[in-house]
Amino acid sequence: MSLETVVLEHAPSSYKVYLALFRNVRNSGFLHQQLLARNADFEYAFIDASTIVSRVHLLSAVFKAVNNSVNGALKTPNVHSETVVSLSASNNISEAYRRFGVSPSTTDLFVVKITFPSDSSPVPVSADAISQHLKDNVEGDIVPPTNEIVSSIADVKAIRKNYKLNGLAWLDTIKDEVVKREEIEKLVLSGMALRGL
Repeated sequence: MSLETVVLEHAPSSYKVYLALFRNVRNSGFLHQQLLARNADFEYAFIDASTIVSRVHLLSAVFKAVNNSVNGALKTPNVHSETVVSLSASNNISEAYRRFGVSPSTTDLFVVKITFPSDSSPVPVSADAISQHLKDNVEGDIVPPTNEIVSSIADVKAIRKNYKLNGLAWLDTIKDEVVKREEIEKLVLSGMALRGL
């Protein structure tokens, strides 16, 4: 099981971020139901990986959610739902869940777990316990969350639609796919950063 520990610069060291990427997920409906039922055992950010253009895209949302948590500024029930909502360029929370969160048809899934000491859980759950829980409950193939794999999963048409990047003639004239992807990433990150200003 390959659970990656991610270090976020400028985040308190008491916050730990764990990341896993699953392909060929066969029980997305079950995972979606756990979230709808608010099952505390499934307090993760479950993100449809096809909506993510790069690791930086995903980790920017994680950082924003952690920052909101540290500053007592969460707009959603917890840091995990905040991560999903932080991906959005709009303030519509339910739309963010629908566009970026797990759905019964999701086949490629990012799982983010953010732990930190709290009154209810002074000793956060360990990486080993998280790994075991995911192994027991996510039916899919875990793969390294590299930029190459993230790029191969990304549904660029859906991403452009989610961030209202269609109709940008200058973007369509870029023939080099790597350069185009970099420009899309910049536009996506700008949209996320400007949300709510």
